[in-house]
Amino acid sequence: MSSVDTTSADVEGVAAIFRRVLENAAVAADSDFFLLGGDSLIATRVLSAVARTYGVELSFEDFLLAPTPAGLAELIANVG
Repeated sequence: MSSVDTTSADVEGVAAIFRRVLENAAVAADSDFFLLGGDSLIATRVLSAVARTYGVELSFEDFLLAPTPAGLAELIANVG
């Protein structure tokens, strides 16, 4: 599988995590978690789900710097 495919799959996977924890179906690759109604407590659920799904531990600071599915997928690709 190419890195582009993996990145696309990772973006969709992170978007699915956002959808689940925010209970919001309207999440796109560039959707900002906080603008969708997320807060720091819910962000910890996202980070836990990312760790379980991808085996990558991201910090809350990472999350603040990249609060979109595309941004987190890029971090996952760079760490993983």
